[in-house]
Amino acid sequence: MKIEGYELEIAEEKLDRILSEKMQPIEMVDKTFPGYLALAEGDKKALEYLVRAARMVNDVSLEQDHPLNLKLKKGLEQGAATNSHAAKSLRLFNSLNGVAGLNGLDPEPVQIFKGISVLKGRNFYPQDLDIEEFHQILQKMLENGKGEEVKRILSARTMVRRCGDELRAVDYTEYFAPQFSQIANELELAAHYCTDPAFKDYLGWQAQALLQNNEDMDQLADRHWAVLQDSPLEFTLSRENYEDEMTGTVLENAGLKALLEQHGIEPVAKDMLGARVGIVNAEGTALLLTFKEQMKHLAALMPYADKYKQSVTAGEKVNQTMVDVDLVTLQGDYAQCRGGITTAQNLPNNDKLSVKLGGGRRNVYHRQVRMSQDSERARKMLAALVSPELHRFYNPEAEHIFVIGHENGHSLGPDSSYQDALGVYKHIIEENKADVVSIAFMPEYVKNGIIGEQMLREIYTTWIVRLFLKARPQQIQPHRVGDLIHFNFLLKHGAIRFNADRKLEIDFAALPGVMQKILRQTIEVQLSKDTGCAKAFIEKYSDWGELHQYVADTLQRLGIKPYKEIRTYF
Repeated sequence: MKIEGYELEIAEEKLDRILSEKMQPIEMVDKTFPGYLALAEGDKKALEYLVRAARMVNDVSLEQDHPLNLKLKKGLEQGAATNSHAAKSLRLFNSLNGVAGLNGLDPEPVQIFKGISVLKGRNFYPQDLDIEEFHQILQKMLENGKGEEVKRILSARTMVRRCGDELRAVDYTEYFAPQFSQIANELELAAHYCTDPAFKDYLGWQAQALLQNNEDMDQLADRHWAVLQDSPLEFTLSRENYEDEMTGTVLENAGLKALLEQHGIEPVAKDMLGARVGIVNAEGTALLLTFKEQMKHLAALMPYADKYKQSVTAGEKVNQTMVDVDLVTLQGDYAQCRGGITTAQNLPNNDKLSVKLGGGRRNVYHRQVRMSQDSERARKMLAALVSPELHRFYNPEAEHIFVIGHENGHSLGPDSSYQDALGVYKHIIEENKADVVSIAFMPEYVKNGIIGEQMLREIYTTWIVRLFLKARPQQIQPHRVGDLIHFNFLLKHGAIRFNADRKLEIDFAALPGVMQKILRQTIEVQLSKDTGCAKAFIEKYSDWGELHQYVADTLQRLGIKPYKEIRTYF
């Protein structure tokens, strides 16, 4: 079958198996949810506009991701009305939120249409632009005195297009002007109805930031968002740059890197936009705030803490808010479920102007995502791969505590100038750092009475089991590459082992020292500002051998649902 002239890649019979056996639903809350019913009428009305704005953000994200996304999604939607093959392909498209993407199992991206795959530069860059030509054009432009344009090309908020033999950058607010105007209008309508003054204020600033080609407006919106602690509603316009595989390559070209340094240009990967709408859960939020109280203490314990400025510094107020959220919808970048789905987030990232100017951060945790785990599959996995004496320490709630430590960990350690200098490796190193910070400092939470010894062992065990990988990860999957690094580091330093029955055993006494060691090495990599150093660290600890494949094969045999289906009811 063809859609808009493109033939569907996956046979209908295979789609049936994917949708029935390999698709995991993530249920968003609906209008019968107690948290929704408890809202003021104005906040209920505001939610309607926020969801509409989020869906518009999704269309922007689709265009950023691939030049054919919007056209082929529309074609699938039209075909789905009369054709079951198109309807099933549309469900897979919506899971990936695009024409192609990794599923976390197969080494190559899943393709919904024949001949249409993921582009290194997504649609941020011309689809016919390869890395070699990209570098050549930038070098020539710099030599011809066009440094300011190159700076815009290598900034986070531009779409790049050809202009003769050169490239030109178009700011998001100009490229997506009609869409941004509509989104801004929905946010202003939501602001009219919502009851919390601070949230109302934030929505106004965010609406204005969408209408002006001015990074200062973004940072002002970020500042107003980052202080939200007491609003009953959650809306985030996220800007993260994990997907762009093109921009960071300039730092691996020695000659081009030197030219960029001469011109004072710091390359930053392109932001993919996402939108999150939810209802703040008061009970879950109270738990998060107990961990916030420890952040200044942990900042002082970071390796080489005297060599860099952290966004959380001992002696200063912790400039960070934290909320647990019941999700109404996830759109855009959040809905690109390509081998995983976000369980929590710490924003703005270090590359954003608001953070560089001293603004705060905000952590948001996704209740519906973390509550969607398959308990029966977890039981089978423990029986197959984990020594029986450890089973009592496996606790999904302990993973939530680990994630809290991870998100707080992003606020500790070297700032964006160190992170961005690592180019295409920066996300792997940073996600690795956040994981390591979380586990390395868990004993401090015990010392300070936040958790007990039993919970500490549950966190250790549940996290290590979480490192079991279902396939060898790709570089574009920084969290999973980080998991592989941790698994190998723990093996090589004796903190974990597999017995004669090939079941996991943990040396709880050795674990704290090993975690401090990997934390120190990780910070050393960031402080080096050297892509070669980052690459060497990753390669040293990301080998994949017979044991890894045995674990992956076992997990796959037990049944894996690598595709996620976000079900929104508003």
